[in-house]
Amino acid sequence: MNVMTKPDLTEARSVIGAPELAPTKTPKPPLLSVEDAKSLDVARMTDLFKAHLNPGQLHFMKLLGFHKVKIERAEGMYYYDQNGRAILDFFGGFGSLAFGHNHPRIIEARKRFQDEKRHEIAIAFMSQYASALAHNIAACSPGDLDMVFLGSSGSEAMEAAIKVAERAAGPKRPKIVYAENSFHGKTKGVLSITDGQLYRGEFKLVDNTVRVPFGDIEAIERAFRADPEIGVIVLETVQGGGGIIQAQAEFWQKLRKLCDQFGVLWVADEVQCGLGRTGRFYAFEHYGVVPDVTALAKSLGGGKSAVGAMIARREVYMKAYGTPKTAMIHAAATFGGIGEACITSIEALNVLYDEGLIDNAAETGDYLLERLEAIRRKHPTIVKEVRGKGFMVGLEFHDFSQTLPMVLRPVVAMLDDKLKGSLSGFIGALLLRDYGVLVAFTEYNRNVIRLEPPLICQREHVDVFCDALDGLLSRGIVGIVKDFVKSQVS
Repeated sequence: MNVMTKPDLTEARSVIGAPELAPTKTPKPPLLSVEDAKSLDVARMTDLFKAHLNPGQLHFMKLLGFHKVKIERAEGMYYYDQNGRAILDFFGGFGSLAFGHNHPRIIEARKRFQDEKRHEIAIAFMSQYASALAHNIAACSPGDLDMVFLGSSGSEAMEAAIKVAERAAGPKRPKIVYAENSFHGKTKGVLSITDGQLYRGEFKLVDNTVRVPFGDIEAIERAFRADPEIGVIVLETVQGGGGIIQAQAEFWQKLRKLCDQFGVLWVADEVQCGLGRTGRFYAFEHYGVVPDVTALAKSLGGGKSAVGAMIARREVYMKAYGTPKTAMIHAAATFGGIGEACITSIEALNVLYDEGLIDNAAETGDYLLERLEAIRRKHPTIVKEVRGKGFMVGLEFHDFSQTLPMVLRPVVAMLDDKLKGSLSGFIGALLLRDYGVLVAFTEYNRNVIRLEPPLICQREHVDVFCDALDGLLSRGIVGIVKDFVKSQVS
């Protein structure tokens, strides 16, 4: 049998100048398809999460029982898991789901955009969608907050906010005041004014910062008087990671006067508390004051896009970037103002007002607070405090020792610091397992459960949540602990 062999043409090509053959087609790696991803079961999801995403985070998900859930779809106030069980969402993606899941108007706007093959990235040209969104954000903003920078996240919006303020303050006033227990993002600039050692880690951060207690106007005034290099102060209007902490109206009014007196620019971080969550478009509007710069994100994307925005007073913006020479120092990034994201936000802002969601947050939020306060009075040895405004609510539990009989408290009190977060974790896990209700937690005060339901939340949803919480707390601390322990072995 004659065996045909493939001739080696390398030498012949080099001799006669023949063109190189086309290279072998790039082999496709073992990629999963969209349908493959959709059909992953919990076990395979767990393997992939552990192998490629965050093994440490999986540990905490297992403690809470969250690792057993595969979300198949979401609509309105509910997730639906692999068993068809409805899960009432009082977590709301840390305030990212003001319009609920898959709001029909927002979906329809996005579908039209796609069907018409509208442009997404058109960096070389002006965008009608970015221009319209900037107009809408300025129209929703009080005072002369009318210059807008569009980005993709809260961290990016806050980076833009501190940069515009620092440039406007000038090189002789580079220092920035921030508050204890603040959270402004995880990128390195805003991480420098985020007061959490867990997040700060061992990164080398900027050192032009001054830390003060949140809500302490005297401490701020002392800082302003002592250091003429301070040019900016950055504060969350409501501290989310700190445990849903508010300052009194008098604080904000005095802060505005102090900033004017000392020529300090005030940056209000409204990434989590803005866009109607507290019952006003911005939380600072409750106090009759307007900052020099602010920032929005989370729900600005309508629950379907990642959108963030910095909004500054024109005078501040023009000082920073108002000439052709300085205009491009902090111009939009590649995905800032991307077409479909902008039209999503445009539709979302219209829905916010058309459906009265800001008013609903105020009115139904009051009802939520009333019901939770009644639960606190019923279970005073477990629930320490209820606080918040609108649909941004914190439910703080006592330290573990304080929930026990008096005779046991002195012994267990020595373990309170290590046990912080245990009770809120037990309750969060059992609310999901036994009642189909999802809640969130806070970064710094681990005894706090954070409630940020979509602004479409109605009284009947509040009743479902509060009845579940009341039923769970009625088991007593021993029953709660026993049931949680059982959930870990089942």
